[in-house]
Amino acid sequence: MTWWNDLLQTFLDTLGDLLPIVVMVLVFQFLVIRRPMAHPGRVFMGFVYVLLGLTLFLVGLEEALFPLGRVMATQLTHAEFIYRAGQGVIPAVHWPDYIWVYVFAFAIGFSTTIAEPALLAVALKAHQVSGGAIGTWGLRIAVALGVAVGIALGTFRIVTGLPIHYFIIVGYIVVVIQTWFAPRMIIPLAYDSGGVTTSTVTVPLVTALGLGLAESVPGRNVLIDGFGLIAFASLFPIMSVMAYAQLSALRVGRRKQEN
Repeated sequence: MTWWNDLLQTFLDTLGDLLPIVVMVLVFQFLVIRRPMAHPGRVFMGFVYVLLGLTLFLVGLEEALFPLGRVMATQLTHAEFIYRAGQGVIPAVHWPDYIWVYVFAFAIGFSTTIAEPALLAVALKAHQVSGGAIGTWGLRIAVALGVAVGIALGTFRIVTGLPIHYFIIVGYIVVVIQTWFAPRMIIPLAYDSGGVTTSTVTVPLVTALGLGLAESVPGRNVLIDGFGLIAFASLFPIMSVMAYAQLSALRVGRRKQEN
């Protein structure tokens, strides 16, 4: 009955985390706004749904997503896999030998971002308020490509052991330059897109991948090298969304010139 005890403990921990939020809402509702709560039964049921959903989600993280990311990182960096991948007898493994790690990081970054519910919500709202000028799928694919490139580059950083601040500083320099030239309408949305990617689906797998990779690559420190992939997943979508807007504006400009 270990699984039942783990589930019960997660439920109690989640309940303890949600109670302060409920208390603050009730305090403001009855002491500040001083009005009765509309549809209290629905609010209570919504709280129950959130409690159960978070409990099952956290259990799923521990039982599936975190182990999956670590297992994939361990398998892709194992010497036997690299040998079967056609590298021959390897006296020493170098960063080009981890090509399948970068490919997996790119693929998992793209697929998890496409499945991210927070990104879908933002894309739908952006499509509505822009009157269709911002395509839902165009925005989602642009963000997903940014996350994919960012996570692939982040795994390259873990493999090589290069300091993370080099990548972040250069990345934000590029973002500042893009901000100067990108259409004004897309800039706030691009910055928000970097935040919505770090949500329920992307973060667990990406974090587990980074930790598993740092544990598997010789000479890496889990605490120093295992974290940081989320920063890449937040930074590069800003670039890709602004690049998407710049390319779209360039295409529209060319069509006007042709007409």
